[in-house]
Amino acid sequence: MDFQDNAGRGTRKARGRPRDWDDKTAQNTIKALDRAMEVFEFLSERQGMALSAISAEMGQSPSTVYRVLVTLENRGLVEFDAGEQLWHIGPRAFMIGARFLRRTSLVDRARPVMRALMEATGETANLGVEKEGMVLFLSQVETHANIRAFFPPGTLSAMHASGIGKALLAQMDDARLARRLGDGLEAFTKKSIIDYGALLADLRETRTRGYSYDDEERNIGMRCIAAPVFDINGEAIAGISVSGPTSRLTGDGLERLSRPVMEAARTLTEAIGGSITPQRT
Repeated sequence: MDFQDNAGRGTRKARGRPRDWDDKTAQNTIKALDRAMEVFEFLSERQGMALSAISAEMGQSPSTVYRVLVTLENRGLVEFDAGEQLWHIGPRAFMIGARFLRRTSLVDRARPVMRALMEATGETANLGVEKEGMVLFLSQVETHANIRAFFPPGTLSAMHASGIGKALLAQMDDARLARRLGDGLEAFTKKSIIDYGALLADLRETRTRGYSYDDEERNIGMRCIAAPVFDINGEAIAGISVSGPTSRLTGDGLERLSRPVMEAARTLTEAIGGSITPQRT
């Protein structure tokens, strides 16, 4: 965008950032803002905390933390529960996060696909991506049924105990798998797969059949079926799934649901200009 300068010397191209953009030294940071963001991020990871607890765990004085919280509260980013004397993330934080999601074409293009998937299966449809070794849920279309799964946008889940997580892990080579899975696998339920060899076998089966299956591995009473979504380079960048209670996702129903899930993944892959590559061996 061009603009006219005050002296009438013609037009100059507007700058989106200063010339010293790459300089991240202390002189180019705002310490008070940096401290405020530390408090904000800390609270977002530990919803519902007293001022004294935040202060103690962060190693900052109560007065400093209180000033930060009040400032953030005035912007709607945090809120205070006077009854319980606890601080929580505020509604404006969600609004800002939602604006990020709206600029992501993957989420925009996934919505009609997910809605169609929910209508076809009668179960909740989910969209997730990998984020620092975890599954980050970006979007969800809930079923109309009374009992349903619920993964609000922003939820993080362990990859080895998630349908979407295993759909993405199944597309990774051995080196990348080792980095993502780390030194140990956490057990969330008695059905969680925590043996590395058993998980690799499960992932090989996932690649062969084209979809992953979470059988109460994260939450007892819930199952999930997922398939990967590929980008223009044929890399798995997301997963789409349906999830619901074991009372509905049983036996032949699982095989029946796998087909619309895989079709939804193919449809979304095409919608973002992606390409499905031959399965990895």
